[in-house]
Amino acid sequence: MNGRKSKDLLNGNIWLILGLTALISVFLSGSVTAQECLECHGDNTLTKIDPAGHEVSLYFNDSLFQVSAHAGLDCASCHTGITEIPHAEDLPDINCGECHSSETETYLWHGRLKVGVGQDIPACADCHGAHDILPSSNKGSHTNPLNLPTTCGRCHEDVDIVKKHHIPMEKPVEVFESSVHGQASLGGIYLAATCNDCHSSNGTAHIILSPGDVRSSINHFNIPKTCGRCHSSIESDYWEGIHGDLTAKGETDSPVCTDCHGEHGILSPSDPRSPVSPARIAEATCSPCHESARLNEKYGVPSGRLKSWVDSYHGLKSRAGDLTVANCASCHGAHRILPHTDPSSSVNVANLQKMCGHCHPGITPAIANTPIHGTPGVSTTPVANVVRYIYVVAIVIIIGAMVIHWLLDLRKQIKKVSEGKQIQRMTIGEVWQHTILMISFIALVISGFSLRFSEAWWVQFLFGFEGGFPVRGIIHRVAAVVLVLAAIWHFIWLSSHRGRQFMKDIFPTRADFAQFFQMAGYNLGIRKEPPKFARFSYVEKAEYWALVWGTAVMALTGFFLWFDNVAVKWFPKGFLDVMLVIHYYEAWLATLAILIWHMYSTVFSPSVYPMNPSWYTGKMPAEMYHHEHPLDPALREGPAEKPVGSKE
Repeated sequence: MNGRKSKDLLNGNIWLILGLTALISVFLSGSVTAQECLECHGDNTLTKIDPAGHEVSLYFNDSLFQVSAHAGLDCASCHTGITEIPHAEDLPDINCGECHSSETETYLWHGRLKVGVGQDIPACADCHGAHDILPSSNKGSHTNPLNLPTTCGRCHEDVDIVKKHHIPMEKPVEVFESSVHGQASLGGIYLAATCNDCHSSNGTAHIILSPGDVRSSINHFNIPKTCGRCHSSIESDYWEGIHGDLTAKGETDSPVCTDCHGEHGILSPSDPRSPVSPARIAEATCSPCHESARLNEKYGVPSGRLKSWVDSYHGLKSRAGDLTVANCASCHGAHRILPHTDPSSSVNVANLQKMCGHCHPGITPAIANTPIHGTPGVSTTPVANVVRYIYVVAIVIIIGAMVIHWLLDLRKQIKKVSEGKQIQRMTIGEVWQHTILMISFIALVISGFSLRFSEAWWVQFLFGFEGGFPVRGIIHRVAAVVLVLAAIWHFIWLSSHRGRQFMKDIFPTRADFAQFFQMAGYNLGIRKEPPKFARFSYVEKAEYWALVWGTAVMALTGFFLWFDNVAVKWFPKGFLDVMLVIHYYEAWLATLAILIWHMYSTVFSPSVYPMNPSWYTGKMPAEMYHHEHPLDPALREGPAEKPVGSKE
């Protein structure tokens, strides 16, 4: 009987303890009700200023909260520091770990920053939201795969945060959204790879480690496995290939997925901007490693493979824009790349006929085994090399003889033009002015464009020797100084009696504009007769004043670029950029004007061909002069041999 009473008493005490505990819990948790909180936080205009000086809303949207994952919880369930109203201004941080202990134990690092130590580390609410937390499977959730770029972008697209923490990529989300993965995600494809798929380690987004951490999913040696989560068959091919073998052995030089395809901005191979597109794969993807002197020496890989391919039929067709022609991946494979000594390699001797047969059905073994890579211009067949050398010698002899014959004939024709009655067009001093101008201009054009087109064959021929490009710079500057000195000489000469007459004759008049339209009408068949010109036609006047303008512009911009270190002390960098643009395009304008306008009027025009010899003799055939300048007053002042424009 006593035992039963003791048992009943014990049971009664247990229920009493549980009841008191429940009452205390209700009392404590109910000390501040949600309704009391909403009296203030239900006001959507309620804000505060955070420590960074930003205005932050304190509004609580109850309708969002009621459909969230935490619906049914009281405010004090998370905001445990609030026990009375009004509450203290400074409240303790919310500890999500009281309910989500495993997540907080896992979330120790975010990239290179340690949680609780580093600055700007995202807290739970930064990623999951505050009062609108939803399961990741919900399309409205901040952590839903389709919304992750926006969630992560709040920090990773913040220029200040990126700069502060030295994050290499400034706009990863913007770049991602232009990629195949980003486009798929924006298109609503739930399985498309987003931030977590690549950056999360051990299957959880709470473990995001820096690339330097061996546990990181984006560590160099883990990237194939990371990409393999979606591209499993490609990962398998990669590990079987030579690149995967090197990666498995711990070689940091070995290319992994991101080295070829890119990281955030991965594009489809069919996109011409992609580094693995048929048009770019050789130069943009394969050559950085296979043309590296360091890697070639380290791994014993022959150099010059890209150049030999570019010079081959396939390479030439590719450069011409043919996207179907064979490239590196067409022959060697894309992911399962094996050495040619491997029997299963597509470029093994035993497999070449089959491999080449994909594009060339019926190809013979002999043709299939023809080496694709080699020294450009040199055949592996000895007889072919002999024939090559015979042709080179024959070309030099035959074409050289043609050039000599042409030069001799040209010399004779020019001599014939120089014979007979002549009119003095320029004095010896003026001829020297023109000669110095011509030589310095040609030197400037060649040395200037050699910098812009340094890979061109003619540039390599002229300046490809060791130390050639410093010489190019010296030639360019010396020629510039000579041109300026020639211009100064010319302006001093303009003060002479002959120079003043020259300026009077070369100055544009209203008649020049009329003659331009008259000539246009004649060339179009509207007029029967061409206009008649005096000492200088509108063509020569346009040339002269273009020369004056061009010399001034090129000299001014050139000296700014020459003495850029001094110029930046007085002018902004953007000013020098403008000077560079003007200098470059003015050079094109001047060069093309000489080649098209000047060379035609002095050499290729049928009325003066083979040339107007006054540029080196100072004299012009009388017949040519009467045809070109019939209205020159000097022609009526005396004998034909009298210097035109001279008052002597």
